[in-house]
Amino acid sequence: MKEGNCIEELTRNLPSQGLFQGKQWRWSDRPLVLGEEDLRFLEGLGRRLHSFLKAADKLYRGSTEEGSPAWISNWLDQGKPAEIVRLGRDQKAVTPRIIRPDLIRTDQGWALTEIDSVPGGIGLTAWLQEQYAGLGYSVLGGMNGMRNMVHEVLGNSGEVVISQEAGDYRPEWQWLVGMSRVKSAEDYRFGGEPVYRFFEMFDWMKLEGIRSTWGNKVRMDAPPKAYLEEKLWWALLWMKPLEQLWRKELGEGFFRELRALVPRAWPLRPVELPPEAVLPELEIRSWSELENVSQKGRDMVIKVSGFSPKAWGSRGVLLGSDHPKERWVGELREGLAAWDREPRILQKFSHPGKVTHPVWNKDLRVMEEENWRLRLCPYYLVTADRVELKGVLATLCPTDKKLIHGMQDAVLVPVAAGRDERPKREGP
Repeated sequence: MKEGNCIEELTRNLPSQGLFQGKQWRWSDRPLVLGEEDLRFLEGLGRRLHSFLKAADKLYRGSTEEGSPAWISNWLDQGKPAEIVRLGRDQKAVTPRIIRPDLIRTDQGWALTEIDSVPGGIGLTAWLQEQYAGLGYSVLGGMNGMRNMVHEVLGNSGEVVISQEAGDYRPEWQWLVGMSRVKSAEDYRFGGEPVYRFFEMFDWMKLEGIRSTWGNKVRMDAPPKAYLEEKLWWALLWMKPLEQLWRKELGEGFFRELRALVPRAWPLRPVELPPEAVLPELEIRSWSELENVSQKGRDMVIKVSGFSPKAWGSRGVLLGSDHPKERWVGELREGLAAWDREPRILQKFSHPGKVTHPVWNKDLRVMEEENWRLRLCPYYLVTADRVELKGVLATLCPTDKKLIHGMQDAVLVPVAAGRDERPKREGP
């Protein structure tokens, strides 16, 4: 293919309605290529994440019964209406079939910052797979990996139910499954078809049709378990009193591997310690001691845990070292005051490393090699105890950005295996 024709073909094939509402990104006509070690890591990660979600579900459910630590479910249920708590507890021991973690590339390796049970980017990644595979690249998951994943969940007639809050993602779903199968959550009523939930659980109480027609026979993924969608699980994974429970449910190997991936986290919970005690690894006796640390000492993030409009995307995340002391102190105090209604966690910040990747300039005339921060979003399909990698989206952000997410200056490409070579393909 002649120089430039690849990018012309990609942009020409973009759906007329786009894939994100009002969103743009920068273009590269090459996927991100990973080496063998990273590929083995991604292939094995899905089983570890599925095991983690099953273990978390079991720990929560056990904590609602006599004889188990009740504070686990008490913490995870804070700020939720009684109906939401009851809804989650009424479900069987099921976990989401589609799992998408957020992985940040650091100089030391990969850092796992989130597991998303209702992930965006499914239609976008499916489109990128088809386009780049059509250019001759060996993309992970193959040309139809993401499309097949959605078909496994929805069959030929299942519907995707989207809230107004998540409306920016409606175009990618309309392209992927067809406009007639994408429904508005605000006026949806369950029928007999499988449903993919593309709304956060904090929207549930506003959805009268869904609430009135919900029943045990409804087939909906992800299951409406708000407690499973809390970032507070990262703090629970690191808590000393729960170590043996985690080891028992995950196995020693998976436990150690997850601890190596997940940055150290603490529940931002107001607590008075005895005189001889300190908060583990922080080595402080009270949260107020964090108010006066240096800018370097504020190299931590405060995150809203879940069940809040601020708990998804990059909302509700503050990197302390990027803000003045006054903002840091305000966020700390607000987080502590909100513990019983909108819990937050404190987490060590994982500094993104740098990768190089070619990108076309904004007028698509010249392609240049540039340095980027990298986030990977692999998509896994769970079928019983089998977990399959169906595709991977790479988000490349400018190096002056520390919080990596989709933005106008970011590059979005699929991930491929093999050597970084241009495929040989005839073209116009």
